[in-house]
Amino acid sequence: MPGMPDALALAGRTISLCLTGGIAAYKSVYLARLLLTAGAAVQPVMTASASRFVGKVTLSGLCARPVLEDMWDSSFAGEAHVALAEQSDLVVIAPTTADMLARLAQGRADDLVAALALVAKSPVLIAPAMHPRMWAHPATQRNVATLRADGRVRLVGPVEGPVANGEVGLGRMSEPEAIFAAIVEALGARTDLAGKHVVVTAGPTVEDLDPVRFLGNRSTGKMGFAVAEAARARGARVTLIAGPTALSTPRGVDRVDVRSALEMQSAIDAALGPALERADALVMAAAVADYRPATYEPEKTKKPKAGKAGDVLSIELLRNPDLLAGVGARRSGGRPVLVGFAVETRDLVDYARRKLRDKRVDLVVGNLATHGFGGDDDEVVIVDEASAEPLRASKRQIADALLDRIAGRLA
Repeated sequence: MPGMPDALALAGRTISLCLTGGIAAYKSVYLARLLLTAGAAVQPVMTASASRFVGKVTLSGLCARPVLEDMWDSSFAGEAHVALAEQSDLVVIAPTTADMLARLAQGRADDLVAALALVAKSPVLIAPAMHPRMWAHPATQRNVATLRADGRVRLVGPVEGPVANGEVGLGRMSEPEAIFAAIVEALGARTDLAGKHVVVTAGPTVEDLDPVRFLGNRSTGKMGFAVAEAARARGARVTLIAGPTALSTPRGVDRVDVRSALEMQSAIDAALGPALERADALVMAAAVADYRPATYEPEKTKKPKAGKAGDVLSIELLRNPDLLAGVGARRSGGRPVLVGFAVETRDLVDYARRKLRDKRVDLVVGNLATHGFGGDDDEVVIVDEASAEPLRASKRQIADALLDRIAGRLA
């Protein structure tokens, strides 16, 4: 069927789907299903009159989120419309009644849907639906002209066809598939990695001292998981090799859990193949431990008694293999594309460029330790043999910028 979603084409995107009080609201239930099938998170929002046409339980059950309709919703710490705008990659109003068109054109904010459209940072896509005479009325046409001139909303439809009372004319809401296609276009969903296999490592590795204690680091895995999710959304087959982390597996991603650096090396070798022939790109976002204990104690090591001999503990460490450098040394030609990450405390570009050269990789993403751990945003520099591009954005946006570079090299 034309307009049916590619699997996970909208993975990682959050869409506020707003319904107003028109008979075409029943079509928006199917639109929600299309968006969910494409991997989007869908937040349903309704005006008071919309609930006369579609039950809130239907949408909340489908979207696995409560329907929002109250400007004073207590589930938000602050203003509901502002909080919704912050989390939305796109605001969709389907159906958009003549009354809502008028209120949008006037900049009204007298319910949650109108206020959300007014404060939205993202694009706002509207799907008008009304009787043909209402659509043709000069007042409606003035409102549409105002919205188009403002450039703040995108219209999809209306289309010619039968409306609720059986009359035929221009005013019928576009079909859900057409609205979905407009959503994909508005969000710039891409499939430039379709047919490619991208291997991503993420999170820390930990090196066990005994059954209780280990050596580790502060990596949360968020950057690697963002890369895996973004690559899958762009059509790639993705293998995510993850150290210990509490993050959920992105939809459609094959996950391999490991603990130590040596376990991660084995998983990488299996994913890449003996001649590196099984993958098109390797993104080493994991923070791999440089050293491991020389010995592992099968029982918990007891703390020595206080005193001169027990106040200092020495642990013998062995160097772990450099996983990325090992792949770089084995590679001939440009496949797979190799990407490293460098977390430093100073001289970021110099260190990143040295890592690029020494490990024979294509790209290095450098970030300062003060920016790199735990948050959803980051400040990085993407370094290749000819340039160093600074970027301050969300980790998902950084992931897409990195994948742009990878897709360019694969092309």
